[in-house]
Amino acid sequence: MLERYNPANWQIAWDEVVSGAIALTIAVVLAYLLYRVVFAAVSRLTRMSETEIDEMVIERVRKPVKWSFIAIGVTLAAQAHEELQSIWEPLAQFVRPALLGWIAYTLVRAFTAALEFKLELSEDPVAMRSRRTRIAVLSRTATFAIIFITVGLMLFTIPAVKNIGATLLASAGLAALAVGAAAQPALKSLIAGLQVALTEPFRIGDLVKVDGDVGRVEEVRMSFVTVRTWDERVIVVPTSRFLDDSFENWSRISEKLTGPVYLHLDPATDIAPIRAEFERFVETQELFDGRNKALLMTEAYPESIELRLAMSAATIGDLWQLRCDVREHMVDWLRREMPDALIRHRLEVESANERVKQG
Repeated sequence: MLERYNPANWQIAWDEVVSGAIALTIAVVLAYLLYRVVFAAVSRLTRMSETEIDEMVIERVRKPVKWSFIAIGVTLAAQAHEELQSIWEPLAQFVRPALLGWIAYTLVRAFTAALEFKLELSEDPVAMRSRRTRIAVLSRTATFAIIFITVGLMLFTIPAVKNIGATLLASAGLAALAVGAAAQPALKSLIAGLQVALTEPFRIGDLVKVDGDVGRVEEVRMSFVTVRTWDERVIVVPTSRFLDDSFENWSRISEKLTGPVYLHLDPATDIAPIRAEFERFVETQELFDGRNKALLMTEAYPESIELRLAMSAATIGDLWQLRCDVREHMVDWLRREMPDALIRHRLEVESANERVKQG
């Protein structure tokens, strides 16, 4: 008991604390200086590069690499100081996997940003949507795997958790069944997301029709896809739904489409002048790309006929506007030039009375 309160022991303990603090300070300072020297050289090399991608990657990994340099410096200092090692090693079991996971995570994000930057220079909108979808899905998959592995490595440094893991491994059959049953929805979404990235039934920016609603694919995640409609509603659809059920993709290969305008007219209508006016008007429109134009009588009913006026445009947005312009012009032209072609369902009481009086 007397040795604990011996001033000589206090002096030894204090000397250990001071020497440990000095060693720790020197290690941190040297590691930070080494980090600055290395990144100064790397930054100079990246500035000599013709592309901005190198600088984007270096800037994103700068912070985790800095703390990794410091952690390595502290580890080296702890090897030469027993007291510092006794304090640092329990913490290092958590710090090391955390830093490795942080570096891997920032690398994934950096390369994702670099690839998206390269996509902005692409002139092919279809290829750009294809690559953007793959980048989004695969980067989220890699991020999930990195976080999962990092947390697992950190937890397995805890003895209690490690014992539980050993117990589960001993009964691997039951554990696999239980985990598989519980994680079935998550695994199904994960596999569906990977299938979407590899097979590309749709891509970010594609115009799709799901459950009667048409909209642009705005975001593709592992578990769901968001589709924004023309009226700014957001439809959230499970990713597996696109693989299990059918849907329409209006821009998978190209945005060039042919769209119809339907007119319902009187059966006695002369079709030739309507066809001539339609072709004349369409050819004067800047939105018309010159690929397809045709007027066909698609149906004939006892009280009406159906005319389909087909036209094409370079993009889906241009086609929508062109159809609206053609519809408005043709109805107005028929009202002025061929009013008898328009179907009327009116009760003309005065004309009927006059005919009765005359008859």
